[in-house]
Amino acid sequence: MIVDSSQPFQIVYSIFNHEFLGLLFESFVVQIDDKGRLSLAYQNISSANASEFDSGLDSKDYELIKLMDAMQPEEVIKPLIPAKKKVRPKDYVQQVFDPKTENKAVQELLQKRLERQRAEILPKLIGRRLFEMGSDGSPTWKEIEVLPEPTSIIFHFHKNPDNTHYYPTLKYKGEQVVIHGKGGYLLCKDPAWFTVDQKLYHFPNHVDGMKLLPFLRKKFILIEKKMEPVYFRKFMVPMMAQYNVDPKGFEVTTDRGKPETILQFYPLSGSQGDIWGGFSDESEEQKIVFEIRFKYGDELYPPGAKEDGSSQPVTLIEKDGEFMFKQTIRAVQKEKSMISFIKKLGMDFTKERPVNLAKTLAFEWLSENEEFLEEKNIKVIQKPSFEGKVYHIGKAQMTIEVNENIDWFDVKAMIKFGIYLVSFQKIRKMILQGKTEFELPNGEMAVIPASWFVNYSELFSFMEDGTVDGQVIMRKHHLALAKQLEEGNLVQLTLSRKLEQLRDFESIEDYDLPEYFEGDLRPYQKAGYNWLRFLNEFRFGGCLADDMGLGKTVQTLALLAYEKQENPGFCSLLVMPTSLIYNWELEARKFCPELKILVYSGTQRIKDPFKFREYDLVLTSYGITRLDIHVLKDFYFNYVILDESQAIKNPSSNIANAVNKLKSKQKLILTGTPVENGTMDLWSQMNFVNPGLLGTQAGFKKQFLQPIEKQNDKEKAVKLHSMIKPFILRRLKSQVATDLPEKITNVKYSAMTEEQEKVYEEVKSYYREKIIGENPLASLGRQQFTLLRGLTQLRQIANHPKLVRDNYEGNSGKLEDVTYMLQSTVSEGNKVLVFSQFVRHLAIVREYLDSEGISYCYLDGSTKDRQGQVERFQQDDSVKVFLISLKAGGVGLNLTKAEYVFLLDPWWNPAVEAQAIDRAHRIGQENKVIIYKFISRGSVEEKIMALQDRKLALAGELIGTEDSFMKSLDSEDIRALLD
Repeated sequence: MIVDSSQPFQIVYSIFNHEFLGLLFESFVVQIDDKGRLSLAYQNISSANASEFDSGLDSKDYELIKLMDAMQPEEVIKPLIPAKKKVRPKDYVQQVFDPKTENKAVQELLQKRLERQRAEILPKLIGRRLFEMGSDGSPTWKEIEVLPEPTSIIFHFHKNPDNTHYYPTLKYKGEQVVIHGKGGYLLCKDPAWFTVDQKLYHFPNHVDGMKLLPFLRKKFILIEKKMEPVYFRKFMVPMMAQYNVDPKGFEVTTDRGKPETILQFYPLSGSQGDIWGGFSDESEEQKIVFEIRFKYGDELYPPGAKEDGSSQPVTLIEKDGEFMFKQTIRAVQKEKSMISFIKKLGMDFTKERPVNLAKTLAFEWLSENEEFLEEKNIKVIQKPSFEGKVYHIGKAQMTIEVNENIDWFDVKAMIKFGIYLVSFQKIRKMILQGKTEFELPNGEMAVIPASWFVNYSELFSFMEDGTVDGQVIMRKHHLALAKQLEEGNLVQLTLSRKLEQLRDFESIEDYDLPEYFEGDLRPYQKAGYNWLRFLNEFRFGGCLADDMGLGKTVQTLALLAYEKQENPGFCSLLVMPTSLIYNWELEARKFCPELKILVYSGTQRIKDPFKFREYDLVLTSYGITRLDIHVLKDFYFNYVILDESQAIKNPSSNIANAVNKLKSKQKLILTGTPVENGTMDLWSQMNFVNPGLLGTQAGFKKQFLQPIEKQNDKEKAVKLHSMIKPFILRRLKSQVATDLPEKITNVKYSAMTEEQEKVYEEVKSYYREKIIGENPLASLGRQQFTLLRGLTQLRQIANHPKLVRDNYEGNSGKLEDVTYMLQSTVSEGNKVLVFSQFVRHLAIVREYLDSEGISYCYLDGSTKDRQGQVERFQQDDSVKVFLISLKAGGVGLNLTKAEYVFLLDPWWNPAVEAQAIDRAHRIGQENKVIIYKFISRGSVEEKIMALQDRKLALAGELIGTEDSFMKSLDSEDIRALLD
C-alpha cells in the first residue's frame, strides 16, 4: 500500500533474514493513523524516492537509507559477478551457496562486506525505531528497543580445585542482564551487537561477538583440569590482554610499563589492500604500509590500550603446577600523545589501523619528518619484506638556483640524500623518465620524493644541456614558469632590472568596472575581466575559454565598455556564427546600452567600411566575413573578436584565411572548446591572437603536433601548455562552483530559417483569420479550443516544421542551435538533459545523435526499462545526453549527474519546467546546473513568454494548466499572439 507523504508518516527500519546472506536491513515509511499509531500502510523507501518524504527525514535518515540501499542483495552481489558471466544476481548467489556449486572465497567476501555494513549501520540506529520483519513481509512485526547506552561486560575465570568456570557478566545502567536461554541472537559479530528480550545491546569498546555467542545458549563453560594449561595460554592470556577480566583463584601481579614507540613499514600486498581499502590493481606505484607499535619489554603491541585496564599486555607464568599472570599496565596517555603527535605530522593512526601511502609519498614523509621523529625517540624500522632491499630513510634535499645570463638562464642545483651528494643531471633524467628509486654508494636504495615529480617535471623538461660539460640552461621565454616556481620557494631566481619589470606577468591587479557597463559580475567573471584588461595593457591577444554558460559574453562586453570609455571613436568587430548575432545584440543592449551597435548582416547590408566609424561595435557572422573580406580588411578595427573561434580551427580553411586578413590593434577569441579535433586546432586559434607565439605551422607540426598526437609525448604536451598558459583563461564549471548560484537560467533565441518562417506564416495566417473571423457570438470554449490547436501547431513549427508537415524538406533554426550546443557540451565532457513536450521533436534530435555516433539515453511514455535508462545515464561516463519527454520525465527521476538542462520548447506552466529542471537539480547534486530555454525568435514562443510574465505579474499566482492559461486570455491577448 502506498504511503501519502502529505499525511502523517514515520520512517522505520526493519531486519530480515536472507536465506543465504543472513541478517539484512531495509528502510520503510509507515502511515500514522488518526490515533498516532503505525498503520498497515507502508512502502519501501530508498535514495530514489527519499526526497518525497523529506519532511519526515533528517540527515541521519538519509545516511541510513543510503547504507541500506547498498546492503540489498542485488547491490551486494553485483560487484562480485565476473564481467564475462551473464547471470542475474539472484541466480549467481544461489550458485555461490549451493553445496554442489559453492564458492567459499566469494562466500567469505560477501560475509566480510555485510559484516562491515552492519557495523556501520547499527550505531546510527540509536534513537531510531527498529523492527523484526514478519514472514509476510510486514516491516513492523516485532519492535526492538535500541538501547542508547553501552552495556558493560566482565569475563570471569573462576578456578576451582577440579576445574575452571568461564562466563560473562553484563550490566546495563547498573542492572544485570541475563542473556542465556532467552532466544537472543547476534546482529553483528565484529563488533558485537546482540538482541535479547526485544532489546538491542552494544558495548563501549570492541567486543568480539564470537566470545559472547556460546553464552546466549549456556550459563557458563567448564574447563576441565587437564585442558587448563593449554586453555590458559591460548585463550585466557589474550582475553586478559584485551578485555576486562575477573580472574578468581589466580595470582595476578602488575607492572607499570614505559613504552618505546616503533614506526614500522613494509610493502602493501593485494589482500591487505582489500581489507584497508588502499590497494588498486590500476595503481602503478607500489604502496607502503605504516604501522605504529608500542614496545613493552620484548613484545610489540598495537594501539588500543583502554583506560579501564583492558587491552593490557599479559604474560602467563607456570611454576610447580601453579599459574600466575603478570599484567603490564600500559601507559595509555603516553601512547595517545605519541599517536596524536604523529597525526600532526600527517599520518593518522587514531582509527587503530595501518596507514598506506604511495612509495614516493611514503619516503618523502619520512624525509620531511626525520628530525621530529628523532626528537620524540620514535624508531623507524623496515620490516624484512622488500626482497632483500634496504631503503634509505634519511633526508632528501634539493636546492636550485636560476640566474640570468645574456641569452638564457643558467641553472645550478645541489641534491643530497642523507650525507650523499647526487648528480643533478642524474636526478633530472630520472624524473623526466618517471623513475622513482636508485642505489646510493652504501648500497641502500633511495626513493625520489613525490613532490619533486609534481614541482619540477615541467621545469626540467624545459631545461637543455649547455655548451660547457655539465652545464644546464633554460631559455628566457620560460620566465613565467621560473617565476611561478620561485613564488612557491622551489627555486632561487635572480633577474636583471629589465626582466624584473615583467615579474607581475601573472599578478593581475583588480580593475574597476567601466562606467558604460551596467550590471554585476560574479567573482570569477570579474577575475576574467581583470585578465582581459591585463592582456589589453600588455597588448597581448588572448583566448577566453570558459565552460559554456559561465558568461564569456558579459566579460567581453565589460571589456568593450572599457574601450568605449578610454578610446571613444574606435570601432571593434565581433565575428560569430549567424545564430548568435541576435543574442549578442540583446546582451550588448542590456549590459552596455551606450554602445552604438551595427548588425552587419542580411542582404540589405551597406558594404562601406567607412560607415563603421559611426559605431562602437560591429556584429557579423563568419559567413559574411568570408564573403565581404574585401570590404572588412580595409578597416583598421580596435579589437577583432571571434566568438566560437573553433570555427577557424582548420588553418587552411577559407574562413581562417579570411579572418587572418582582418586588421586590428588587438585580438581576442572566445570558445568553450579550444581543441575539438587535435593540436592543430590550438595553433590556428593562438596564431590568430598572437602571431608567431607557436612558430610556423610546419615547425609546430614537427615540434609539437606529431610528438603529442602520434607518440603521446607528455613532456611536449606540458611544454606546449606552458607556452600558451598565459594567453588562455579556461574555468570549468566545477572550478567556479562556489561563485555560481545553484541554478543559472539562460534564454537562447534562435532565428527561423527562411523555409521554416514561410511555413510558420502560412499556419499563423490561417488561424488568425479563423479565430478573428469567427462569429462573435460563438461559444468561448470553441474559440479557446481553436486557439489551443493553432498555438500548438505554431509551437511545433517553431521547433521544426516536420512536426506538422511530413513532406517538409528544409531546416530548422532551433534544431541547428540545439545540435550545435549539444556538440559543445558533449565535447566538454558534460552531461545534459534534453526535454521536449513533443516526442516527434525528440525523434528528430535522436536522428542527429545517431548520425554523429553520440551515445544517449531515451525516455518517453512508451519506455519500458525506465530505471535502466536512468542508471545508465547516472553511471556510464560515456553517455552524455538524456532525451526525455516532459510528461514522462517530470517526476520520479533522480538525474544528479547532469550539469546542463535544455528545454527545447518551454510553455506556460512554470511548474512543469521546474519539475524538469529538478530532475537534475535535487538532493545529491554535486554540480551547479545551467539551464537553457530555446525560443524561436519572432514566434509565438517569444510572445507567450512575454504574455506569461505579464499575466503572472497581474494575477500574482502561477497559471498551472493550459485550460487556466486560455481562460486568462482576452481578445487583445489573442490578437497579440497571432499578430
